[in-house]
Amino acid sequence: MKNFVEYKYHVFFCTNKRPEGHPRGCCAQKKSLKLRNLMKAKAKSLGIEKVRINASGCLDKCEQGPTVVIYPEGVWYTIRKEADVEDIINEHLLKGKTVERLLMNKKD
Repeated sequence: MKNFVEYKYHVFFCTNKRPEGHPRGCCAQKKSLKLRNLMKAKAKSLGIEKVRINASGCLDKCEQGPTVVIYPEGVWYTIRKEADVEDIINEHLLKGKTVERLLMNKKD
C-alpha cells in the first residue's frame, strides 16, 4: 500500500500552557498561538499550498520556546517575533531552505 502524503510541509507550533510561574515556562505565555495564527494567515494570503500549520501540545523544549517543528525534515526552530514567522515562510516553506539563525539550540 502506498503511503498517502497530502502535505509538503507540516508545521507544528507548541501552544502548551502551564500555570503562571512554572519553572520551565511555556510556549503559550510566549505568544506561540498568536505567531501560529499569523503564519497560517500569511501562508493562506500568499496562496501557499500543501502546507499544514497546526497547534500542538508540549514539544518539551519549553525553555527555548516558542517552539516550532517542521516535518518531514524534523527541523526545530525557536521563533519569537513576527519577522521570524516571515523568514520561515519565505525561506523554508517557499524555498525549502533552513533558516539557520532560528534553529533551536541543541540543549536538553
